[in-house]
Amino acid sequence: MAEEKEEIIEEEVEEIEEIETKKPRKKKEKKVVRKRKSSKEKENPLSRAVRLAVETGKVEFGKKTGLKDSLLGKAKLLVVAKNAPLQLQEDIKYYAKLSKIPVMQFEGTSLKLGSICGKPYSVSVLSVYDAGSSDILELVKK
Repeated sequence: MAEEKEEIIEEEVEEIEEIETKKPRKKKEKKVVRKRKSSKEKENPLSRAVRLAVETGKVEFGKKTGLKDSLLGKAKLLVVAKNAPLQLQEDIKYYAKLSKIPVMQFEGTSLKLGSICGKPYSVSVLSVYDAGSSDILELVKK
């Protein structure tokens, strides 16, 4: 028994020595490719303001609430996506003009507006009730 244990220990020592003498393989490191934002994406103040308004203020999404709020005058600002249906854009602008609510057209698609708002779906109309800590209402004045 003692001899068997000594043999097993010797074999293990030999295996460890073999592993230590082998040269370690160099792992290939994958290069991380980071997409740089263009200057247009960096400087878009409306995108930053919309995201901040969604996070800190009170907003609602959707064309039905946008139409209702523009007609009743509850919202302080309406943001409409560029690819929203033309009839919807005209109706919102007309009702908002009657209620004296400013309307901003977002230069991206409704999917882009949804992703800026942090939603996994498209957002054609964004109704802003309270801007929170964003400066979105000052952007309208410019």
